[in-house]
Amino acid sequence: MSLILNYLKKSYKGVIIIILLLVVKVIFDLALPFYTSTIVNVGIQQGGIESVVPLYLSNDGYEELMNTTDSEEKELIKASYSKTDDYYTLKKGDNSSLSPIFLASFSSLGKEADSKKQYLSAILRVTQEYEKAGIDVVAIQQKYILSQGFNMIIISLLSAFFSIMVSFFASRTAAITGKHLRGEVFSKVLTFHQNEIDHFSTASLITRSTNDVQQIQQSLVMILRIVFFAPLMAIGGIVRVLTTNNSMAWIIGLAVSLIFIVVIFMFRLVMPKFTILQTLVDKVNSIVRETLKGLSVIRAFSNQGHEKKRFNEANEQLTSTSLFVNRAMSAMMPIMMLIMNLTSILIIWVGGIHISDGNMQVGDMMAFIQYSMIIITSFLMITMLSIIIPRSTVSAKRIEEVLTTEVTIKDSEKLITLTPSIHKTLEFKGVSFSYPKAETEAIKEINFTALPGTITAIIGSTGSGKSTILQLIPRFIDPTKGSILIDGVDIRDIALHELRSNIGYVSQIGNLFKGTIASNIAFGERIVDEASVKEAAKIAQADSFIMEKEGQYEAAITQNGANVSGGQRQRLSIARAIATKSPILLFDDSFSALDFRTEVSLRTELRNKIKDSTIIIVGQRISSIMHSDTIIVLDEGEMVGIGTHKELMKTCVVYQQISKSQLSPEELKKYE
Repeated sequence: MSLILNYLKKSYKGVIIIILLLVVKVIFDLALPFYTSTIVNVGIQQGGIESVVPLYLSNDGYEELMNTTDSEEKELIKASYSKTDDYYTLKKGDNSSLSPIFLASFSSLGKEADSKKQYLSAILRVTQEYEKAGIDVVAIQQKYILSQGFNMIIISLLSAFFSIMVSFFASRTAAITGKHLRGEVFSKVLTFHQNEIDHFSTASLITRSTNDVQQIQQSLVMILRIVFFAPLMAIGGIVRVLTTNNSMAWIIGLAVSLIFIVVIFMFRLVMPKFTILQTLVDKVNSIVRETLKGLSVIRAFSNQGHEKKRFNEANEQLTSTSLFVNRAMSAMMPIMMLIMNLTSILIIWVGGIHISDGNMQVGDMMAFIQYSMIIITSFLMITMLSIIIPRSTVSAKRIEEVLTTEVTIKDSEKLITLTPSIHKTLEFKGVSFSYPKAETEAIKEINFTALPGTITAIIGSTGSGKSTILQLIPRFIDPTKGSILIDGVDIRDIALHELRSNIGYVSQIGNLFKGTIASNIAFGERIVDEASVKEAAKIAQADSFIMEKEGQYEAAITQNGANVSGGQRQRLSIARAIATKSPILLFDDSFSALDFRTEVSLRTELRNKIKDSTIIIVGQRISSIMHSDTIIVLDEGEMVGIGTHKELMKTCVVYQQISKSQLSPEELKKYE
């Protein structure tokens, strides 16, 4: 609960407005039962006569009073009434001192001022006095009922208005909070690296950013409307009940106790299921995402049946858990309604006895029923929160887990700024790296220097650590041993934003984003002009196919670049890195989808047009890397050779084996 309320800090103004509106609404809502009581008691039972002190006295009634009261009371009566033609009229002012006199004189039950029967008897006598004086008693009754009814209508309309305003501000505040929360989660996820993403899983992060935030947003609407309103109504209702008739207060206590027993039972039954429910949502999302991503593979192997079975199992688990939770929550409302109805019956039964004994009026009992329903409904709303809040609390904990996760790769406390230059020297010093929970190191003791204006290539068998080396440079991962230097500065002492702004990176998979060709090449926050976009496309050998498309550079790119081929997607990814004009360019097996002629043209353009950059290429094909200035050969994570193609053909057995497996004898002689 504290986590959820903590999210409202930024919207505190809206919360204050909601509380003020709720206070006014509570005042109006608590006033309605009082008006119901007065209409029944005064308007119906008392004929609209509000006091035992009559507004009008007949001549006979006045004379009778003079004969039955003492001298002091006579003087008070004379001072309070003025004589008209046919009757005496009560003067305006405070006439409360007359009540005991008329209560004792008009009642046939003596001077027992605390008796309801005595009061009603006196009211009956007042009615008779009005009739003797020729006053229209029916008109008085109608006027009273209409005026009280009009007041009730006005109060109801005002209550409805404030209720609408509360709903409006609560929904708005919750929506704004949800917006901020989604933004915070998204911003946090952008700082995550592979370790954090592997810890949560991509599907779970998506669920936390959407479903969990939605749960909290819906709960906030309920909290803002109920958590302040229900206690105010309950306390106000209890005060009103005690002032109406405290002899039946035990009924309220019994009803509230039964409600709490039901809630505690339901809470212990349902609460554990909420955590399971969110985990199962993660599982279903994970299967759906994995299936959609690998749809072509599933079709190629005709494995739809297996995937359907896997999804149906997860879906069945989610459905059965959801049904259990929903059934439990649905059963709660009928039970609560039963308690409310039984409470009403008990109040009517006990109240009927009090009315029969003359200790209570019908209107008081009706008001008591209404106040009781207000109290019970308030506690019912509070108990409903106890069902809603646990689920949202689970979501809040899941979101908080994301927001409080310590990012493994972050800026150091003492940052060093790189000297602005288009020439950057990259150096690996004794770099080793092992993946979490891995038994062996992915790379071991890597040492090399990549100079500006040169191309450094890395080759080796699958799993030898080629991509790992490239991922270390922009700090997607950090080395477990050794250091990586740019112009003599350890990259861990450079701000992440500055480090990556000096690097153009092309991954193995050419990721494109929904937009246009131009927007994909000029991607990110870096300012890339139109000329640079076109120049980068030409260097990447993408200009030829771009010019053939309708719209050319403004041609649409769908999500993940699904409307372009693998080779085109790869060339656009290369153009995106080149367009940044970064001093360091990293190509992680980025030429694999290119034909030989296109690859040769691209390598030629890289060497001629990007003379100042430090270029590192990871390749699988000898033809892609053999013309590089330096070639690093990896085998099982270790450097087993470094040099030019000619040097390695003489000194490195692994390189010789790779060359012989890919080149014909004629080609081997040609490139010696």
